[in-house]
Amino acid sequence: MEYKAHLRYLRIAPRKVRLVADSIRGKSVREAERLLKFMSKKSALPVGKLLRSAISNAKNNFNIGQEKLFVKSIAVDKGPVLKRIMPRARGSASPIHKHTSHISITLVEK
Repeated sequence: MEYKAHLRYLRIAPRKVRLVADSIRGKSVREAERLLKFMSKKSALPVGKLLRSAISNAKNNFNIGQEKLFVKSIAVDKGPVLKRIMPRARGSASPIHKHTSHISITLVEK
């Protein structure tokens, strides 16, 4: 049985979130929580919150204990890009792209 949770439209670039996601893929839930708690990346906080959400889904919906779960997969996909403009010299403008991420996490029992 798989237990899933999704986080959409996170305002952090996918390239930065993947650094955190790669560190917890394949780990047990307890070890993944411990890693995320002490990681100094900005995206560790929302990924940790998503992990706790997936654990709660498994616990409340299926009565599965936390000690039996591990992270089967975590995928970080590209979301929509917010396009903004920065004024520059002599009346010109430069584009600014604010990237967003979609994260999906899947937990399974050992």
